[in-house]
Amino acid sequence: MAKTIAEVLEMRKAVQIVDFRLTDLFGTWHHFSAPARTLTEEIFTEGIGFDGSSLRGFQAIEESDMILMPDPATAFVDPFLEVPTMAIICDVYDPITQQPYSRDPRFVAKKAEAYLRQTGLADVSYWGPEPEFFLFNSVAYNVATNESFYRVDSREGWWNSGLTTDRNMGAQIPAKRGYSPVPPADTMQDVRSRIVLAMEAAGIDVEVHHHEVATAGQTEIDIHYGPLVHIADSLMIYKYIVKNVARQHGLTATFMPKPLFGDNGSGMHTHQSLWKGNANVFFDETGYAQLSEAALNYIGGLLKHIAPVLAFAAPSTNSYRRLVPGFEAPVNLAYSQRNRSAACRIPMYSKSPKAKRIEFRPPDCSGNPYLAFPAMLMAGLDGMLDRLDPGAPMDKDLYDLPPEEAKLIKQVPGSLAAVLDTLQGDHDFLLRGDVFTPDVIETWLNYKKYNEAKAVTLRPHPYEFMLYYDV
Repeated sequence: MAKTIAEVLEMRKAVQIVDFRLTDLFGTWHHFSAPARTLTEEIFTEGIGFDGSSLRGFQAIEESDMILMPDPATAFVDPFLEVPTMAIICDVYDPITQQPYSRDPRFVAKKAEAYLRQTGLADVSYWGPEPEFFLFNSVAYNVATNESFYRVDSREGWWNSGLTTDRNMGAQIPAKRGYSPVPPADTMQDVRSRIVLAMEAAGIDVEVHHHEVATAGQTEIDIHYGPLVHIADSLMIYKYIVKNVARQHGLTATFMPKPLFGDNGSGMHTHQSLWKGNANVFFDETGYAQLSEAALNYIGGLLKHIAPVLAFAAPSTNSYRRLVPGFEAPVNLAYSQRNRSAACRIPMYSKSPKAKRIEFRPPDCSGNPYLAFPAMLMAGLDGMLDRLDPGAPMDKDLYDLPPEEAKLIKQVPGSLAAVLDTLQGDHDFLLRGDVFTPDVIETWLNYKKYNEAKAVTLRPHPYEFMLYYDV
């Protein structure tokens, strides 16, 4: 990405349509299209109008007029549309004040980067997410007054090993045995490779792709780290590309954290580091795992504010089907080198100062990266400013502790309702620097509480019929 207005206007000559894209508060991409000839230099300063009352979390109907301001650095040619189309990510502005809109999540992300510089603690934060997702062959679901069901299927799924009604070639992947087998067990190699090529063409630097641990097409594609807003932009393009390549191959992609019972869920382990000038703020050759005191304080902030952070970084009811104590999920509020059983892992692949970073493991892809990354950053900065001590590292398997030790390790909250309740009382650190504003937090809380957490609680669960129908 990273293009100038002049370069974008030159790109326009090779397309017929320009697609203006924005993200609503809850992480859904929306778009408006126009003939390529309408993309002029003036649009980058004057913007284009749209109805802000029709998007979740945005304006009331009596103040619905809003403006999209295209960011030329984000332009790319859409690889999926039959009519040649260039997409551009936009910021949202208020037409009356001519100021950025407080509930534009991309504006929140930009303010987080600005606040980091204001603190003097660092100049830039780098982010390296590891999104995981499933590629299924089919999906069906419905919720009504008198029924509720879902069904997903995959030719890789271990439950299909006994099929006799169709030609069964075997090699289905057993539960928890899907980590990087070669074809033919891994049926998704070419699909993943085509996803990677589409990402590279759109300007996303991909590092590696592989089959993940779960059966049924669980996938991980890692992208190269970069500054916060750039990586949040990249994740929006990433999800768009995954879903469209999947559709081209007769597959359906989902980033929901826990679509399968009895197998691994999908997370988004998030690597993060802070730099000042040419120095990695998190590196100290003499520190534990080569971590500086600043890095330990940053971890202290993440662990202290874990609940309000997860209200944005694991913000679905389904997130807490994955974050369950007693299973191999990153629920233990501890840090450790190399240790994937801790919420904060310090990778030890390299001793280079440039490679020193923190991997925060509880997040998933069900949220909005423009809000999830700033929430993590603000918690970490709060830890640095207040010099929060994260305690001693836990260099042992936290999944296999004796009961007397296990009870001493705090764990993540067990539900979306719990993290939202904590966010309501613990969000002052998010308000620093006017990064998150009260209206953003209030709108997020109201929507998530009533449209998700309570909505799920109100409905009978299919398993309850197995438990209670004959009582």
